Parts: sequence; structure tokens; C-alpha cells
Amino acid sequence: METGCRTAVLSVILSIVVFVRVCRNSLAEIDPVVVEELLLWEKEGMGEVNTYRIPLLTSTPNGNLLAIVEARKMNSDDAGSKFIAQRRSTDRGATWSPSSFIIDDVTSPDGLNLGSVVVDHEKNVIFLIYTLCFHFNKCSTSSVMMIESKNDGLSWSEPRNLSLQLGVEAFAPGPGFGIQKRYDPGKGRLVVCGHGTIEDDGVFCILSDDHGITWYKGEPLRSIPYHHKKKTLDFIPDEPQLVEMLDGSIIVNARNQYKYHCKCRVIVRSLDGGLTLPIEELYFDETLIDPSVAAGLLQKEGVLYFTNPSNTNSRENLTLRWSLNNGESWKNKTVQIWPGPSCYSCITSMDTGFIQDKKYIYVIYEKGQKNCDETISFVKIRLYAGH
Repeated sequence: METGCRTAVLSVILSIVVFVRVCRNSLAEIDPVVVEELLLWEKEGMGEVNTYRIPLLTSTPNGNLLAIVEARKMNSDDAGSKFIAQRRSTDRGATWSPSSFIIDDVTSPDGLNLGSVVVDHEKNVIFLIYTLCFHFNKCSTSSVMMIESKNDGLSWSEPRNLSLQLGVEAFAPGPGFGIQKRYDPGKGRLVVCGHGTIEDDGVFCILSDDHGITWYKGEPLRSIPYHHKKKTLDFIPDEPQLVEMLDGSIIVNARNQYKYHCKCRVIVRSLDGGLTLPIEELYFDETLIDPSVAAGLLQKEGVLYFTNPSNTNSRENLTLRWSLNNGESWKNKTVQIWPGPSCYSCITSMDTGFIQDKKYIYVIYEKGQKNCDETISFVKIRLYAGH
């Protein structure tokens, strides 16, 4: 009996210790610190590639990292012929495979533009969506294209033209990542948000409820004035990044192209799984100052993370911010990832269930000394300093 009592008491004490540790960890102050940085691509200026831009980053179904970029062949312009290049990491960003080309737009008169990557976790499939002829320099019709990988990015399918389902309205996905809804409404749905042309601009999402077989368009958040030439201070939401929140709503964080209301980000929330982006759910986040650029956004363990060049006029000072209340406010403390020229960024994290993967996020961004298109850099960030 005495031994049994001691065992019972010891069990209770161990339970209390475990409980205290769990509570302490859950209440630990988030204190991000950059622990590793690696250049993935550098501007070549000659040969097959002139400039690398528009970085995308995602974790794969098998727990690896996949980095994808535009490899601009002739110059650094948005329009023009390109490859899509990728690198893979199987050790959480410590080392990377050589760069490889997965798409060549040689048959397109106006080139391609990235793009969004979205993972179907139920089917273990990665989709990459991009656009052909979005700038209409040498063609009159734009096409939304998709490739898919069923082996963790090791190989990709032939491109499929989604415009046969979506119609001919211009749509530039992302750049960034799409989501698969984890919660209702629309649990299991694939959602990718993007924007239209400057004249007919606005943000809207494309959706699939059958694992990428068919796609349809959601209702847009239109620019004002719509279908007219724009000028400074007109309302033009552009280049969005979306995340799903724990209540099943979707937050879309968009570029404020012509700085309507403020030099900051446009935020709109969808309550129906991306079907609509209602004006009643729109606001401007004046804390997130922005020089009009594509930004990174991630929801992890109930915390919202955001990266952009935190500057009202210049693309420099890439900064990480975080919010503990769904973006209603942001912590005063920030992490400066790079003080110099910096443009587009994308954030991801691992979703393996291992405790170590709860402690890190990963950022890919455009970085330079004089101009931000000189390199594409990868950063590993530990969320809890000293842990």
C-alpha cells in the first residue's frame, strides 16, 4: 500500500510538472530571431537567365521545402520570356538542390507571370498556378495555367489551361500561396486569390471543391473607378496573400496599388470560404505601412505573421511583424530581416506535428545592395528566442 501511495503521489507530481511546462510554453512570449540565411539565386545578367524574381515558398506534403521563382531570360521586366525555376530542401532549409527549370514559356508571345502554389493535403498534391500573356504586349488573350506534382515537387505534369473553366477575364494569381480550407465553411476547398489588370483591377479568388479538377471564380472586390483609367489615390487592391483563421474565415491582405486612404495595406475578410470579399469586411491597416508591393502573410498556431519592406515610399527595410489577436493590432516589437533594398516576400512553416516545427517559420524574399532584384534569399526564423 505504501509503495502504491508513493507511486500515485509521484504520478500526480509528474502530471503537475507536465501541465506547468505546457502552460508555460503556451504562454511563452514570442521573440523571433533570424538563425540562418542563405542566398538561393543571384542575378546573372547573361546566359539563360538575366534576373530572378517573384519568390514563392511552401512546405510539401512530405515535410520538405520548395522554393519557386520566375527566371527572367532577357531582362528584369515583368513582361517578357521566362522560365519557372525551383529548388528543393529536404533538411528544413539547411541545404538545397541545384536550381532546375520546370516550365519554359518559349511558345508564349508575351511570357508568363507567377503565380501561386497551393497544397492539397488530402490528396498529397502540389498545384502551381501562373498566367500567360497577362501584360497583353504581344497577345490579346490571357490564360490561367496550372501544373501539378504528385511526388513532392520532384516532377510536374504538363500545363493545363484553366481559362476553359474560368473564362478570359485576366487573372494574376498571388504572388504567394493558396490554401486548402481546414474548417467550415468550405472545408477541403482550394482557394487561390489574385488580381486583374490595372484598368479592370480588383481582387478575387478562384476556387475548387474537387481537388483541383474544376475551378470557378468567386465574387470580386472591384477597383474604383472600375473599367476606367486610374490615377494616384484611386482604389486599386492588388497582389493579395490570403490565410485561413481558426474560425474558418479567410483574411486577404492586399497591396494598395495607388495608396488610397493611406500608404498601407488593404485588408478584407471572407466569411464564406472565399466566395465573396464583401466591402463590409474591408479596412485599411495603417500599422502595416507599405510602398505598394507583394507581401508575406502566415497564420501559425493562432499567431499572424507579416513581412514586407516596411517603408511608405521605398522598397527597403524588410520587416517581420506579428499579431496575437488576428491582426486587430500588431506587437510593437519587430524584427528587421534586411535594412537595404527588399521587395516581394513569402512566408511558410512546416506542418508535420513535430514540436520542433512549431518553433520556426521560413521567409523567402528579394534582396539587394543597390536594387532588390539582385538576389533571392532564404531565412529561417526561430519564434522563441532561447528555446
